[in-house]
Amino acid sequence: MLRLYGALFGLSLIWGLSFVFMKWLLPPAGIWGIVFLRCLAGAVVLLPILWWKRREINWNLPWKALVVVGIFNCGLAWGLIPLSETEINSSTASILNATTPIWTGIIGFIIFSYVLTPREWMGILIGFFGILVLMDFQIGQLFGKEFIGIGTMLLASICYGFAGHFTKRFLSSTSILIITTFTLLTGAVIGLIGMLLTEPFKPVMLMEPLTIFAIVGLGCFGSGVGQLIYFYINKNGSPELAASVTYLIPATAMVWGYILLGE
Repeated sequence: MLRLYGALFGLSLIWGLSFVFMKWLLPPAGIWGIVFLRCLAGAVVLLPILWWKRREINWNLPWKALVVVGIFNCGLAWGLIPLSETEINSSTASILNATTPIWTGIIGFIIFSYVLTPREWMGILIGFFGILVLMDFQIGQLFGKEFIGIGTMLLASICYGFAGHFTKRFLSSTSILIITTFTLLTGAVIGLIGMLLTEPFKPVMLMEPLTIFAIVGLGCFGSGVGQLIYFYINKNGSPELAASVTYLIPATAMVWGYILLGE
């Protein structure tokens, strides 16, 4: 358990910084360009390792399950987060991201027949009250023009919750390296399609040092290394434990946002 909690804390530091990287990448890359770049950079880091271990891998893989997790955990969730950051700052996005354990519990109960304890139900109720406080009790903004921001960030958290349980149910016997690499490749395909249909890169801005630093940080560390740690916690602990990293992320994201963005 000590190793799992150490991984959890390390992941919170990496993913807290990811919200800053996404803010930096929005102008040059756009929403779907961020998805494409972070997934591709993460996969590029992991593909050489996969090639090196190719003889040890059973290639009779659950491809459909890998694609589903890639769509929800990488493609959709990672597109909704930068979309949200067009309207809210990185600290607020990270706080809303902390609702992931709430959705993980509810999705586990409704879809995957997970039995929640009275304490977990109490935690979910407290979490929902926290969401209402963040929204200033204006629930109607989730259904109007202000949906982009709070609403889209909540949808990203729901995607994470579903992907966590789906991974535990259908990919428990699949190696962490396989899960991480192929879900990132799925996310990269989704990002590329979205980018080609909506918004192109700005090549000049992509060559700036800060942009390159953000791509490396978000893709190689936030997506590649971060996803490895996340699936390690999900498989060796539980989807609920892995989702609880989002309780730690607001603290690290607010510190990073204050230092690097002046938020």
